[in-house]
Amino acid sequence: MDSDVLVVKKKGLVATLVLNRPEKRNSLSPELLVRIHQALEELRRKDEVRCVVIRGTGNKAFSSGYDIGSIPTNVDPEIAEKLKVQNPLELAMSSVINYPYPVIAMLNGYAFGAGCELAVCCDMRVAADHIRMGMPPAKLGVVYPLEGLVRFVQILGLPLTRELFYTGRYYDAPRVKEMGLVNYLVPREELEAVTYGFAEEIAANAPLSVKGTKRILSILAGSFVISEQDRREAEKIVAEAFNSEDLKEGQAAFLEKRSPLFTGK
Repeated sequence: MDSDVLVVKKKGLVATLVLNRPEKRNSLSPELLVRIHQALEELRRKDEVRCVVIRGTGNKAFSSGYDIGSIPTNVDPEIAEKLKVQNPLELAMSSVINYPYPVIAMLNGYAFGAGCELAVCCDMRVAADHIRMGMPPAKLGVVYPLEGLVRFVQILGLPLTRELFYTGRYYDAPRVKEMGLVNYLVPREELEAVTYGFAEEIAANAPLSVKGTKRILSILAGSFVISEQDRREAEKIVAEAFNSEDLKEGQAAFLEKRSPLFTGK
């Protein structure tokens, strides 16, 4: 496998983005997130690919989540300017959502935290039957950003989004399918065949029809309007959690592999 953090492969009308950080369980570093954005922008400009598959290297992890210990490298000036107003995580997620053709998450392993959100941002999710998924912010003392929560509500609805984020549980494959986090659950050995079968079927359809339908569905999804006052309140809540003692305790407990002792401060 290439040493690059993101490997881009093309076959016919289908492109694959491979999250390639096996030593870090394909965690999403700022550099990798920027590369996802750049790759999708290049595919958009060329307009030759009609379906994109995102997967992780190996068969253990799609992505273990956001890697807060990494910093961006080799970022060109155009991207650096964008990052002043949009963080790398939101930049990548928005790029997946706004890619003009369908994007499929091929869940070849577990997807936690931001890795789970990346899967949710895709149009479809096809998963191997050994995966696990979950959102652990509550166990770390983090309040998840508004945009991310909205994406989960759009897929799961409010009741299951509440369960997912209140408990911080990691769910096994059958429950993941039952919740609606994935479209299909298939045996591990059939994952690639099923995923690329969908990708090629989509890519063979009329491009204006598929692209137009995705755009209209995106408009429909964006009709969930949040007032500026509510947005500012949400941002304040997120910021307060990032400055809390609970966040420091959650991070320390995670690294020390122990249960956290939260105080609500």
